Amino acid sequence: MKLSQRQLNRAVLARQGLLERRALDLPDALDAMGCLQAQYAPSMYIGLWSRVKDLRRDAVTEALNEREIIQATLMRFTIHLVSAGDYWPLALAIRDSRRAWWGRVTKHEPLDEPAAKLREALKAGPLRRKEIEAVIGKDAIQGIGAWVDLVRVPPQGTWEKRRADNFGLADDWLPRPEVEDPLRHLVARYLTGFGPAAQGDIANWAGMPNKDVAPTLAGLVTHEAEDGTTLYDLPDLPLPDEDTPAPVRFLPTWDATLLVHARRALILPEGLREHVFHVKMPQSIGTFLVDGQVAGTWKPDGTVTPLVDLTKRQRTQVDKEAAALADFMA
Repeated sequence: MKLSQRQLNRAVLARQGLLERRALDLPDALDAMGCLQAQYAPSMYIGLWSRVKDLRRDAVTEALNEREIIQATLMRFTIHLVSAGDYWPLALAIRDSRRAWWGRVTKHEPLDEPAAKLREALKAGPLRRKEIEAVIGKDAIQGIGAWVDLVRVPPQGTWEKRRADNFGLADDWLPRPEVEDPLRHLVARYLTGFGPAAQGDIANWAGMPNKDVAPTLAGLVTHEAEDGTTLYDLPDLPLPDEDTPAPVRFLPTWDATLLVHARRALILPEGLREHVFHVKMPQSIGTFLVDGQVAGTWKPDGTVTPLVDLTKRQRTQVDKEAAALADFMA
């Protein structure tokens, strides 16, 4: 089946919960959207608010405290928020590629010795980042998560205490299940939230070479993009018509729908990319969508800046959604 670019846009919006807020509990919502990128704690809350019906802000903190959802450094050495059921399959799937990337980029030896020291130190309970540095040194701390499975322990990394710098052993935080095929789970999770997708999109999101993803693609549904690229998918997932209406939605900083691995959906038009990601703004900026594409930016102080011409009706919808977000944040 050949899919238009606009069909791909609507497919990703549907799977992300951005065509219609979904009445799901938070673990199921995260699974459905393929995890949530979370370098900045408030972005987790706002990203979920845009996708989950009637979300209470405190519900996110409560789910973190109850260990129903987990904040951890995972794909591409980036902080993600995932369901408790997703944590171990994803962590195991990317372990080897993370270690290989660390060695290739830093030229460091494997971190087995610092890892042993850290595991011993963490037996007494979670440690803050500076305490971990004192145990293993600053050179090792950037890559240690590829050798020691760590979660970010609340109350740090929440709306109330935003710096996510308290770390605990994942094995102590949630039981490790038997995982039959973690890499296949990882591919399925990406397609659930971002498909249909090319092999390179999946690999980019996972932070691993294309060749490592290839063995998991056999037996998947295939489509064709406008440029002839083969797109892989799971059966029975949403493929809305390209004319499906898309409501105004506000996205937080670093929303994953705007990143390179989801570029084919053109949720962020290429001509506007420099307004959202550039060297002078490393944390990116909040954006809002009109008709399924970024149409402007917003700031927590209430500033809304259109980047394209809006009709009077569209501006009214943007202002209404901005007011709802302000109420959520207040």
